[in-house]
Amino acid sequence: MADSTLSAIRTKVRRLTRSLSEAQLTTDQIDEYINTFVLYDFPEHLRLFNLKETFSFYLEPYIDSYTTNTADAADPLYEFKNKYITVHQPVYIAGYEVGFFEDRTTFYRNYPLTNSIASTGNTGDAAETAFTGTVTNMSGTVSGSILLRNNVLFSSLDADYNGLSMIDYPISASIGNLYVPGGAPTSTAVQDANNYINYLTGQFVVTFDAAPGTGEDIASQTILTSQSRPISMLFSHDTFTFRPVPEQVYKVQLEVYKRPTELLTAATEPYLQEWWQYISYGAARKVFQDRMDQESLSVIEPEYRKQEMLIQRRTLVQQTSQRTATIYSDNANPAGAYGAGWSEGGGL
Repeated sequence: MADSTLSAIRTKVRRLTRSLSEAQLTTDQIDEYINTFVLYDFPEHLRLFNLKETFSFYLEPYIDSYTTNTADAADPLYEFKNKYITVHQPVYIAGYEVGFFEDRTTFYRNYPLTNSIASTGNTGDAAETAFTGTVTNMSGTVSGSILLRNNVLFSSLDADYNGLSMIDYPISASIGNLYVPGGAPTSTAVQDANNYINYLTGQFVVTFDAAPGTGEDIASQTILTSQSRPISMLFSHDTFTFRPVPEQVYKVQLEVYKRPTELLTAATEPYLQEWWQYISYGAARKVFQDRMDQESLSVIEPEYRKQEMLIQRRTLVQQTSQRTATIYSDNANPAGAYGAGWSEGGGL
């Protein structure tokens, strides 16, 4: 069998670029060209069937938004935005197919972020800065409505009619610390006894940085929401948002296109062995581009395009056997779902 390892790709790149010695082009430089092409050019030029896979993660009770991150290696969403290129439907939650949105306008038209503005029952006296109570309209039980995280605001006016405000920073499923907009919460991990909101019960302690004026109302702006198995998912700004808010742990499954794997050792092969020549020509193109060698670039371009077409064949053949999805082409339709005598192709 033909060698398709990184070592073979290096040799091919050297031959294509006429750089047979380390003095002309070091192995480290070749590897950089190869992996730059593999990680960044390859997946953007081609969306191959073999790069599509199912991705899973788990929802936590009372948490509606999940952000891809680069800090917690134990999180399934760790480096998600760098490992995966695009997100696609179908999306399943607990095995049920759910709605998939990428447009915030459409999603929040269905699930409005309408604030409930109410008095907390507290008023200022131009001296006291700390206030306690329970947000109006809260049921006081986990089974009732809860407050939507990242959407809590307490406000008032000081004696000079300057605005006073505190907003929430979630530190757990049930507790958020309060802080002045534009500043930072006292703690991002431990409950602040002087500034917090309980999302489940509505209980709060708020301490403004100045005393509200005499007779000035202490108001809350919150979004009340119920919890159940989510039926819709929004993916926007590298964040997954679910509605309704989950009330227990649920498994989420969705389709993603992943980046090809970086080639790190001489014996490493591409995900599919047939990609090795395409990668070789792609890396050689980048060498010529850096050298501003347009003549050599134009010479290898036809073969590069040929290799690109060849590795697309597997995906094209795989997809041509599939009927274009329409409202009439549900291949998974259970017998009798549309009545006796119904058939996919011709109806009744």
